Amino acid sequence: MTWSELLFAHWTIEPDTVAKLLPPGVMLDTREGKAWVGVVPFLMSGVAPRFCPPLPGLSRFLELNVRTYVTVDGKPGVWFFSLDAESRLAVRSARATFNLPYMDARMSLKRRDEGMIDYQSNRTHRGESAAKYDASYSATDEFRVAEPGSLEHWLTARYCLYSASRRGQVYRGEIDHPPWRLAPAFYDERANTMGEGFGFHFKGEPHLLMAQPVDVQAWLVAKCT
Repeated sequence: MTWSELLFAHWTIEPDTVAKLLPPGVMLDTREGKAWVGVVPFLMSGVAPRFCPPLPGLSRFLELNVRTYVTVDGKPGVWFFSLDAESRLAVRSARATFNLPYMDARMSLKRRDEGMIDYQSNRTHRGESAAKYDASYSATDEFRVAEPGSLEHWLTARYCLYSASRRGQVYRGEIDHPPWRLAPAFYDERANTMGEGFGFHFKGEPHLLMAQPVDVQAWLVAKCT
């Protein structure tokens, strides 16, 4: 699959506010005592099992994640609080296969001639709290690979995800892709309630990075021991 039109928008959140939402065995990963929560809008395309053609309704859709950073058995990865998507088939498949909190949403993406991206999302999933996102973003400099040890590298160079079943069993899903090529970004946010259902209030200027498209391989999740 390919991830494109992707923005990393991050805010610092009180670590205790984030840590209390994680299941046993999943440890919050902080940097200099700060917890980071990201809102990540993007377009997913070319989604298909290996050696299979893309499936209608599943191979191309918009997605918007709310995420933080964790470790399990010392291995760093990503923890998702929500994954809104416009594909009902993808939402149900991912919930069943990956134990991830995917949610239905009405979403749109428009590319302006000058490179600006207008992105909107409105959650519609039955039984879940409402959440809305409306923002525009674009790169403001050249794309480069983040230096190891930098905050940009720490936030983005995560090659696995974690999830948990209803019984509390923790799972790990491996991910592989070339290093992100990232650039500082312009950002105009008109609405963002993506974190309110979790007690996250995104205040102040976010840390912003726009990414060039990247081809990704992902594996099914497996139980963590």
